[in-house]
Amino acid sequence: MVATNKMKSKSTEGQAERRYAQVCMEKELDFWARCLAEPPMAPDVTEDRTCQQLAKMFENCLSRAKKTTLHCSSVLVPEKLTRKMAHEVLRLASCEPCGLRGCIFYIHLELEKGCKQLERITYDSSVVPTFELTLVFKQDGTAWPSLRDFFMGSCFAPTFRHVLKLSPGFRLVKKKLYSTSAGTVIEEC
Repeated sequence: MVATNKMKSKSTEGQAERRYAQVCMEKELDFWARCLAEPPMAPDVTEDRTCQQLAKMFENCLSRAKKTTLHCSSVLVPEKLTRKMAHEVLRLASCEPCGLRGCIFYIHLELEKGCKQLERITYDSSVVPTFELTLVFKQDGTAWPSLRDFFMGSCFAPTFRHVLKLSPGFRLVKKKLYSTSAGTVIEEC
């Protein structure tokens, strides 16, 4: 009798374990079904905020350069150029040891005569730089100056300064400072 009693308890224990395992598996499947049914989550908020800050930093650089280096009345920037540049910069900085904090930016403008340096920016001065990024804005060469600009600049208002229009394309040059074998990465966008 004891033997049959043990057999019953073993079989009831086995059934309980199987039911428990089945319930766990069903819960797990329900969890994954809900995860797959939910829409994908929005991009990381901090990454988006960093992207906005970078874009604003590039716009501020152009604004300062307009008055000091470029000597023009206005700079026309394509609609999403600075945002696109910020995304590319974040992508290039993602594989660096200190990320974006270890970056030094050199911002240039490519002119017909060559490149003109607009500004040098250290993203975080408390971190030892690990890489340099040279961002090269390109001047839009397809735009012809309007007749009004021509006449205003030559005859009627000798102090009038020209309008600079930027191209939607740009160049990024990345140089690692901590590795001699890494070399330089050049990307045309």
